[in-house]
Amino acid sequence: MALDTLFDPLFRLPFLTGLLYACLLPALGMYLRLRDEWLAALGLTQIAAAGGVLSLFLGLPVLMAALATAAVAAGIKGLMQRPGNDTYAVMILSGWSATLLLAANSPHGEELSHALVDGQLYFTGMEHLLSAGMLGLIIVMLFPWLSPRLLTARFFPDHFSANQISGWRYHITFDLLAALGLALATQAIGVMAAFALVFIPPWLAFAWASGWRRSLLLALVLGAISYLAAFALAILFDQPFGPLLVAMLLLLSLMRWFLPRFAGLIKARQGGPVCRSDKKTI
Repeated sequence: MALDTLFDPLFRLPFLTGLLYACLLPALGMYLRLRDEWLAALGLTQIAAAGGVLSLFLGLPVLMAALATAAVAAGIKGLMQRPGNDTYAVMILSGWSATLLLAANSPHGEELSHALVDGQLYFTGMEHLLSAGMLGLIIVMLFPWLSPRLLTARFFPDHFSANQISGWRYHITFDLLAALGLALATQAIGVMAAFALVFIPPWLAFAWASGWRRSLLLALVLGAISYLAAFALAILFDQPFGPLLVAMLLLLSLMRWFLPRFAGLIKARQGGPVCRSDKKTI
């Protein structure tokens, strides 16, 4: 396929929409991993997918139903004040079961469920780009206020109780923000691609970077690089975008194991101490 296809106006809106999510989702993933709740990505996207299929029965727009169900699930989880991944594991199972059952009992449910799970980036339009831009604007406005409080809650968990400050509102605000971002991303790039962007770049950034700001920046860069490579290869070789993006991120994740071993071999040849990252010893 000709290289000019990459610059076809037909793909401009999808490209910009996906690029925004490739930068925004790793940022959300950093805070989910900070709170040891990285499974939230898959749980909320599955719930959003179930809500999207439910829209066929309620006569509502798909995006509205997906946002509503994800927000309700995140709100309930926030009010329960139960940290960890167990609640999100229940969401995954509930969303998966509801999606398949609803799809099986709707004339067009199967097609819609496949579109939500696999992604439909090539068919996104201006409304999807505006939604991604709105999400980015909300994150930029909220994070200067929300980020220090989430970091404090993680590293100084007794700070709020010692100062008689209710910290639940910060957690539920972030839960709702994560639900919004993942529900919107599910409509554009699909369940698994959204989960991969939330999980893998922060996972690598936590292992490689020193300091919170450097880790956050590295996660955004890794998400953007993986997206650009996947989008170009998908267009040039006529491949589905979602699976290819996940494959690019998985290939990138292999560096988590190869780089320390490669560095260890170089140091061994130079006569220096060998760092074994798996045992955390030198």
